[in-house]
Amino acid sequence: MNIIDLSIPIENDVRSDPPGYTPHIEYVNHQQSMPALQQFFPGLDKQSMPDGEAWAIEHITLNTHNGTHLDAPWHFASTMDQGTPAITIDQVPLDWCFRPGVKLDFRRFSDGYIVTAQDVAEELARIGHELQPLDIVIVNTAAGARYGQDNYVSSGCGMGREATLYLLNRGIRVTGTDAWSWDVPFTVTAGRFAESNDADLIWEGHKAGREIGYCHLEKLHNLESLPSTGFRVVCFPVKIKGASAGWTRAVAILD
Repeated sequence: MNIIDLSIPIENDVRSDPPGYTPHIEYVNHQQSMPALQQFFPGLDKQSMPDGEAWAIEHITLNTHNGTHLDAPWHFASTMDQGTPAITIDQVPLDWCFRPGVKLDFRRFSDGYIVTAQDVAEELARIGHELQPLDIVIVNTAAGARYGQDNYVSSGCGMGREATLYLLNRGIRVTGTDAWSWDVPFTVTAGRFAESNDADLIWEGHKAGREIGYCHLEKLHNLESLPSTGFRVVCFPVKIKGASAGWTRAVAILD
């Protein structure tokens, strides 16, 4: 069994999110934590512990969309499936999260390109795959190779409403991308909105979840190492009560 890590690490000082949304980790080493250990055991002499050490721990400031994560329908809107209350991450069916994977290679598309339903159909024909309900469809964009660079957040193509619904109408309930967002970068959409004042352009792929509830993975990594098919994706999210997303150590298992 060959397991391929599809997740980025949560770390300090890496351009993985827009300014103001980045994670922060405070590292506490074995020496720094000794006072805390001594509070649990009054009278404890530091030298009584092997090498004078206590424990290593970390204090982390995160939002649920830092790192590789799974978005729940609640992130996109308060309703899904034409008016049903949207499910939160702790309500996502676990059988959605361990399924055969399909990779669509869209690295050829320019940054800000909106992927269409025809693009999806043509790529599926190219790789010779007919979608099955609950396949996990992941999209390899140009953003994947730019993780950690200044332009990562503004890189990659995005999945449009029609492309997303093409997948959802065929029973797909988990999708994923190696870009910062399932949609095109906000910097591109902002320019288009300024010209047209058309709010339908904003988050159009995400908002497809109002019509058919689904989840997607964002900030996947290492998709270039995967074949188009012949693997399973495992992406169980951390169970956070009532939350819009959950961190996941997404992996691919090659058959």
